[in-house]
Amino acid sequence: MRIHLVDATYELFRAYYGPRPPVLGRNGVDLSGVSGLVDQLLYLLREEGATHVGCATDRVIESFRNDLYPGYKSSAGMPPDLLAQFPIAEAAIEVLGVVLWPMVEFEADDAIAAACRRFAADPEVERIFVCTPDKDMAQLVEDERIVLLDRRRQITYDDAGVRAKWGVAPASIPDWLALVGDSSDGFPGLQGWGAKSAAAVLARYGHLEDIPEKASRWDVKSLRGAVVLAATLREHWEEALLYRSLARLRDTGDGVEIPQRTAAELRWGGAPRAAWEAFCDTWGLDRLRARPHRWAAGG
Repeated sequence: MRIHLVDATYELFRAYYGPRPPVLGRNGVDLSGVSGLVDQLLYLLREEGATHVGCATDRVIESFRNDLYPGYKSSAGMPPDLLAQFPIAEAAIEVLGVVLWPMVEFEADDAIAAACRRFAADPEVERIFVCTPDKDMAQLVEDERIVLLDRRRQITYDDAGVRAKWGVAPASIPDWLALVGDSSDGFPGLQGWGAKSAAAVLARYGHLEDIPEKASRWDVKSLRGAVVLAATLREHWEEALLYRSLARLRDTGDGVEIPQRTAAELRWGGAPRAAWEAFCDTWGLDRLRARPHRWAAGG
């Protein structure tokens, strides 16, 4: 069996900001994000042949990471009409019959990490596709069994693909982000450290703790400014550790709850027709009313 794990928050944002005419529901409510998310899920299930699917959302944008670092991404400044679509999107996923993991204390990324950890241990699972292009999710990749799938570009990153794209092993992605920063999550990284220099050092040493304090001990070829980089890392060591903690995904071992115990529970059995049609009628999503290609038995 193959599993597809979808970052539904990413899909909601992508659809909302996409270069398409807005989708307006009843009373002129903007439902562009919801409509686009549903389109993507149905495409995944129909054209891409997904059979076992789990979706994760950020029910609350803020998470425990905001307590660790005040500058971490938040809902501040987000368009109100986008924020208003979050609960509608979650309702759409559930009424479509797809498994939903809405996160409050943790983030959608953490739910996907928890699902990877749990279902990778299931002998029935052949491969897990993490459906998002976000680079922080590359840390979940394991050989060719857990892969990152950029559905828009139709690119799949296995272990070799992650190393080719970002220059480090999947396990080093949090360390790499700690050095270079992640603007989408709101933390800056360390001054002077760029993607190439961080990749060169971490490709050799793997993790922050394994990097020698003195540049004279670095076994890294063709790296300029090593003395300055080493000094910056020493001077901002605690910041680097904090940024890495922000970048590191949490999973079931950290208390992230995934109700499903087996991968078989992710099987999509079709949309319950009456519930789906009622949802579309409630929100004025007439275009989506007949879109599901399979209806649940007895639904």
